[in-house]
Amino acid sequence: MADDFIKDLCARVKDHAARKAPIAIRGGGTKDFYGAPAAGEPLAMAGYAGIVAYEPRELVLVVKAGTRLEEVEAALAAEGQMLAFEPPRFGSAATIGGTVACNLSGPRRPYAGAARDFVLGARIVNGRGEDLSFGGRVIKNVAGYDVSRLMAGALGTLGVLTELAFKVLPKPPAEATLAFEMDEAPMIETVNRWAGQPLPLSATAWEAGVLRVRLAGAASAVSAARAKLGGTEVADGAAYWEDLREHRLPFFAAGRPLWRLSVAQTAAPIAAGHPQLVEWGGGLRWACGDLAVPRARELAAGARGHATLFRNGDRAAGVFHPLAPALAKIHRRLKDAFDPAGILNPGRMDNF
Repeated sequence: MADDFIKDLCARVKDHAARKAPIAIRGGGTKDFYGAPAAGEPLAMAGYAGIVAYEPRELVLVVKAGTRLEEVEAALAAEGQMLAFEPPRFGSAATIGGTVACNLSGPRRPYAGAARDFVLGARIVNGRGEDLSFGGRVIKNVAGYDVSRLMAGALGTLGVLTELAFKVLPKPPAEATLAFEMDEAPMIETVNRWAGQPLPLSATAWEAGVLRVRLAGAASAVSAARAKLGGTEVADGAAYWEDLREHRLPFFAAGRPLWRLSVAQTAAPIAAGHPQLVEWGGGLRWACGDLAVPRARELAAGARGHATLFRNGDRAAGVFHPLAPALAKIHRRLKDAFDPAGILNPGRMDNF
């Protein structure tokens, strides 16, 4: 059945390429809000699901792209393992393929790595209708590794993801969340100073004068760090980080435009004029409010980063920060190589 699905998918993409008819790739639809609106005939991938291979002792998982993220996480949890980049679901229908296509990572990202850092291999159908495989199924096999990672964050513009291989990690045996009252500027200095020390940090988040820090690792290491840092222990710490990851905190509930400013971790506080939530040791600044596109990009660039209109707001003015000319040229050449007819999710990444 799997071979028939891939065969039919290749034929369908070839037909669309010949007619230059766009295809809108869709997994669970939980991240339709992200990026520019999709255009073209819908291509549903949620039905192509299932775990292909899982070797807990080797820390390797191979899974079909339409598999629900919840199913993947449950299988890993049964073995005491996890996707270390802590991906957000934003809904129970979220698929592993959509997770990689968006390259979204959760609170653990600066301390463990991004989604693309855990992709060992990928199988795709490119814009020519060719069934291609890159990378491998073992951690030591790096052949084609960078090509696989290109698919992370490409929003389906380079190929239809059909199968993915991941490096997985053991779940930490102990966790604790501490809270500290402090202003934003000293918070940025503090979390970056802590990052340079041998502390088991796994997440930080600051909002409205309160910094929360998650420690994760061996019980002895967590206990020692908790004693060293002080602060107030948060009883429902796990629930807080889950709500942060899934954007269920009150900060995200206003329905206003949500800007994602990815900046240098040590950048000074950003005067956006709207409520902010700071994650990733200062490297991720969420700003919630009617921030003009030029202003958002100016603020992010001033902090050595870039701005993305993550959710809500007018996407007509562009969602992603414009690329520098040299980078835009590389992106265009990649798009032309993988999808010469330009049929895969055209415009989803603004100009690509």
